[in-house]
Amino acid sequence: MDDPLTLLPTIESPADLHSLTNRQLAQLAQEIRTFMVSCVSRTGGHLAASLGVVELTVALHSILESPRDRIVWDVGHQCYAHKIITGRWQDFSCIRQYGGLSGFPCRTESEHDVAGTGHASTSISYGLGLVEAARLAGEQDGHVVCVIGDGALTGGVAFEALNQAGQSHVPLVVVLNDNQMSIKPNVGALSLYLNRIRMDPTLTRLREELEHGVARIPAIGERAYNLGRDVKESMKALIVPGMFFEELGFAYFGVVDGHDLHALRESLRQAIDTRRPVVVHIKTVKGRGYEPAEEQPTEYHGTGPFTVSNGERQKSSPGTTFTDAFGQAMVREGRRDARVVAVTAAMTQGTGLEAFEQEFPERLYDVGIAEEHAVVFAGGLALGGLRPVVAVYSTFLQRAFDMLIQDVGLQKLPVVLAVDRGGLVGDDGPTHHGAFDLSYLRLVPGMVVMAPSNQEELQHMLHTALQLNGPAALRYPRGMAAPFSPPAELRRLPIGRGVVLREGERVALVGIGSGVGISLAAAELIARSGPPPTVVDARFVKPLDEELLAQLADEHERIVTVEENTLQGGFGSAVLECLADHRGEVVRVGLPDAFVPHGERQRLLADVGLTPEAVAAAALGAPALALQQP
Repeated sequence: MDDPLTLLPTIESPADLHSLTNRQLAQLAQEIRTFMVSCVSRTGGHLAASLGVVELTVALHSILESPRDRIVWDVGHQCYAHKIITGRWQDFSCIRQYGGLSGFPCRTESEHDVAGTGHASTSISYGLGLVEAARLAGEQDGHVVCVIGDGALTGGVAFEALNQAGQSHVPLVVVLNDNQMSIKPNVGALSLYLNRIRMDPTLTRLREELEHGVARIPAIGERAYNLGRDVKESMKALIVPGMFFEELGFAYFGVVDGHDLHALRESLRQAIDTRRPVVVHIKTVKGRGYEPAEEQPTEYHGTGPFTVSNGERQKSSPGTTFTDAFGQAMVREGRRDARVVAVTAAMTQGTGLEAFEQEFPERLYDVGIAEEHAVVFAGGLALGGLRPVVAVYSTFLQRAFDMLIQDVGLQKLPVVLAVDRGGLVGDDGPTHHGAFDLSYLRLVPGMVVMAPSNQEELQHMLHTALQLNGPAALRYPRGMAAPFSPPAELRRLPIGRGVVLREGERVALVGIGSGVGISLAAAELIARSGPPPTVVDARFVKPLDEELLAQLADEHERIVTVEENTLQGGFGSAVLECLADHRGEVVRVGLPDAFVPHGERQRLLADVGLTPEAVAAAALGAPALALQQP
């Protein structure tokens, strides 16, 4: 990985690739890999996925004319080579750093980033919309290519788009990047189907011979014609690769070696010239070109800084994270109650369910990147008498909002939502911040919404949620490791009851989740120069502890709510609604009505005014300091 960079420094835009020979393009791909590994080793990032599509990215930009031609990247994890080629290589060393490049396509960053993507399965919908917009505008020039992974293809949105695109007969090229992975190896029937195509080269070789042969079947009379037609279709369905896509109205090219630049360029040219919906099925290796990432692609899907020579990564902070504490509690609950099952949307590792999967493999369901299905499926499990826990990142649960209302809330089903990554998540930025969950969860009638301030409280809350006869959500932040000893016995918490942590006067700081720690630190600052404030751990966003809040309003001049959630409709709004008939001032401290950019979490919290100093200022009568736009 130590080869000198000679071609890359000459690339100022994608147009510079058009004059390069195949040999030079291959050299450029190698230089991009070397450069990418070097930079990500210092910053961390989504390395394995981007390494796998270097040749594809070079091939696309060598034959297309971006931005006139549009490349839509699904998920966005694999966009690093695209950023390097499109004039951003000199800034690439700051990717995912505060003030630096986004780790995902970003429309405000470059005209070559057609659509901002961070969630999965949306590229074909975007692409079809772009093609139709060009058609209605009478634009004849320009091509649209969507790049979607086999993991993202498990999402229902992708199938909805394929359904429309296949019928439309418009010139849309879909590149199916098949590496058998999302974060972990893919699951589901579609994965098995793609594996059958990928692993049997005989199917591809037989395709032209088969179609040529069945075309010669005689069609004498109507019955013979129908027989011939049925035989043809049956034979094609039996062994022709890509028949699934063909039946949806797409031409199918594949399977193409995704690391063979010549084959890629030829296949892409043919697909573009076809002028109809086309799927180009390519086979790639996640982590290609960097041995540690090839051997452990899951570990390098999203990685922190590491040593290039051996792949050794920096050790994480000692202690137990909220995710770890949830995983521990799930195992305990699984042992306690055989009805407890876990559901995840391609996030077994990220949500801390690996130990549960190991002990109860038949009680863990990974449904792929399909959050909507995950929630409804959990509803079905609950209807069948089980106690399902859906472990999901906050940002991805947004995709299942309708299901939370219609299929869980309205049915009053005992589904537990373990909402990880609540609040700001740092370097992944606005596509992944969990900034809105408290607001939309409290909208669902009958939903109990809890937010633990520490790992022990999280375990008690899970135990509590699993004993309710309706839906419940517990929302907790990413990481925040701390020394932790699991409680000897998990107890059921009284629903809708907060806890007074410190008695004080004049001002009451009421925190929820991570806001409790900020409130405690703010109380220390306030006490240095005046009367100490009261500090409360609200625990519940819904139902609120109305009795405690009324008492706080009666006994204090000001209540300050502290939450790592947007102020629009969040915990502070709930407190305002509750205390509308009480005297006393309520000041809310939380996330602004804005999409917070990427950066180190503490720096972002300081930018938006969610710090002990800002809370102390709000408590002392300077609320403007508690909310700064990023």
